[in-house]
Amino acid sequence: MSTEPYLRMADIAKSFGAVHALKGVNFELRAGEVMALAGENGAGKSTLVKMLSGIHRPDSGEIRIDGRRVDIHSSRRSAEVGVAVVQQELSVVPTMTVAENVFLGNADSGQNWSGRRLAARAKEHLRTVGLDYVDPRTPAGTLSVAEQQLVEVARMIARDARILILDEPTAALSDTEIERVKAVVRSVAAEGRSVIYVTHRLGEIFELANRVTVFRNGESSPPLETAELDVDGLITKMLGRRLENMFPDRVAGRTFGATVLSVSRIAAAGLAEPISLEVRAGEIVGLAGQVGSGATPLLEAIAGARHSDSGSVTLAGAPVKSSNQHAAIRAGIAYCSGDRKRDGMFGIRPVSENLTSASLAKVTPGGWLNRARERRMGTEIAQAFSFDTKRLKALASTLSGGNQQKIVLGKWLGIEPRVLLIDEPTRGVDVGARAEIYRHLRKLADEGLAILCASSDAQEVLGLADRVGSLYRGRLVAFRDAEDVDYAQLTADITHPEGAREEVAS
Repeated sequence: MSTEPYLRMADIAKSFGAVHALKGVNFELRAGEVMALAGENGAGKSTLVKMLSGIHRPDSGEIRIDGRRVDIHSSRRSAEVGVAVVQQELSVVPTMTVAENVFLGNADSGQNWSGRRLAARAKEHLRTVGLDYVDPRTPAGTLSVAEQQLVEVARMIARDARILILDEPTAALSDTEIERVKAVVRSVAAEGRSVIYVTHRLGEIFELANRVTVFRNGESSPPLETAELDVDGLITKMLGRRLENMFPDRVAGRTFGATVLSVSRIAAAGLAEPISLEVRAGEIVGLAGQVGSGATPLLEAIAGARHSDSGSVTLAGAPVKSSNQHAAIRAGIAYCSGDRKRDGMFGIRPVSENLTSASLAKVTPGGWLNRARERRMGTEIAQAFSFDTKRLKALASTLSGGNQQKIVLGKWLGIEPRVLLIDEPTRGVDVGARAEIYRHLRKLADEGLAILCASSDAQEVLGLADRVGSLYRGRLVAFRDAEDVDYAQLTADITHPEGAREEVAS
């Protein structure tokens, strides 16, 4: 790896109206280096990435690649100077073949190339990213999310990109798939390509990156050697202060209320066998499992968002109509999906409308929207979740991941729920906002709410939950009190539990 910067950005500034997104930022990247970008949502990381990808242009400052000053004024120009980006939201076209996706937007592929020739050329690039077993003529939509992500990396390599930017590439992947992505990152860096790696998973920074640049309030730190840093030190630099406790304390010997949610032998697509569980008032029950473990289908079936083939759900002893989300909501079951942008919020609508969207009857007397009631209710919910009430008119899509998650959670307060089901509570959320969301969830539980939370982050489940259930390939492996299970045991449960399955007691 060279010690001279291949990419240098000097005194970069960018403002959007009165908001100073970047304030004289300096950034460098060496050839063959993996450089991590770390910082809270809104710190300036995304703005920097968008400048390199040609979406935004700096108000001042200069960008040099391989010693030459460049003006990246468009996405096409970005590709011409050797920059390519894999965004968190995939850009694979599912109806096109894998080969067509690899060469999508590549002018060199030519209009006269036959499907056979395109597939043969694609196979070379697929081999580079560990997809040599994939038939290039296969429709891309049939691949797993991880495989589609690697197809995007193959597309970058096909364009001969020298600077690869990966934005949250592992946010929606299982542990096995994450390891594949990591292996490809190491491989492309070993070839001499430079990688900018953006992630909220701090462990990945220390596993992959040579150095890390920390962004805070639109400013950047000088690059830090990861070998000379630890997780606590990195968090302190990101927040500007020490984070004393990521998870709120659990009260030792605490007793919970009566059983609120009772699920009896529920069966649905995505579950390998019927599952039963209970959640008491004031309790947080965590479900740990990799992507595809069955946690999402289970929550959806309980919430009525997925058809259940058999089994029953009762709330405080009263049956809830199965496969009917409206009935579940009326009964007091709130469900926060793991994909907030798809079905957790209305991105093109203001925050105030999102916060009242689950309880429209309260702001529409006589069927007419009362804006004063909407503002009043939105303000109350925003304050309960420590959200800046001055931003109630902002579009939800313009907010950071942490603030979007607050909206997704907060909107359900309007129905005064008795049970909260939440899937991946901090996906795509920075470390500071994570701690804040954990505190809000614990506060809701302390007020008597029964919470069932599913996460692919075993550490998150252990730190947050009072009781822990582990899922593997659609089966419930075990249920234990959180204090009776450690990280190694839980990880074993959700990755290779065969032969070690214990009796489940919910």
